[in-house]
Amino acid sequence: MLIEHAVTAADKLFYQLRKDIVEGVVAAGSKLSEAELASQYQVSRAVVREAINRLSTSHLIERKANVGARVVSLTSAGLDELYQVRESLEGMAARLAARHMPVAEIQALEALLDSHLSKVKGEHSYYQEAGDVDFHYRIVVGSQNKQLINLLIDGIYHLVRMYRVQLGMAGPRVTTAFDEHRNIVRAIADRDEELAELLMRRHITYSKHHIQLKLA
Repeated sequence: MLIEHAVTAADKLFYQLRKDIVEGVVAAGSKLSEAELASQYQVSRAVVREAINRLSTSHLIERKANVGARVVSLTSAGLDELYQVRESLEGMAARLAARHMPVAEIQALEALLDSHLSKVKGEHSYYQEAGDVDFHYRIVVGSQNKQLINLLIDGIYHLVRMYRVQLGMAGPRVTTAFDEHRNIVRAIADRDEELAELLMRRHITYSKHHIQLKLA
């Protein structure tokens, strides 16, 4: 059944389709058919069209002449370029979080990691939903730099998550990555800006190498 309010329907489809792309339910590199998506998600083609346009701003969709809209492909070259930017910006976010993040937010970040611990140790997976339950999201917000938050959260965040979720959140790397998270939070709590940035940059570099091995 079609949802009466087109804006609400487009919002819901946008969030659901973004989640499905990030998690691989809609495969990387696949062509997006308005008719098929309208049927699958039970909305109008106009709603699908609006959602696809919004997904383009999240860098999850690419358009090519005579081809149409496709989900981005996960490639080694794409990973390299994306993670160069991510390393620089999230390193800066960690430095600024060490300077600005209130004690209560740091304690909440430590509690968040405590909540992740059993899953990491027991299942060898480290899936984190988007938003406040995502360690990296919390640090970006904790930077308190609006321009940086815009570049990361409103820019490349979900494309980064696409690589992380599909290729980087399972296997032996999980436990090591979790320990790296702990060390980053410790540096932030100690107000050691230089160390927080260094550890975040190193963490992202290690993650990139791990994902590159899977892509290869």
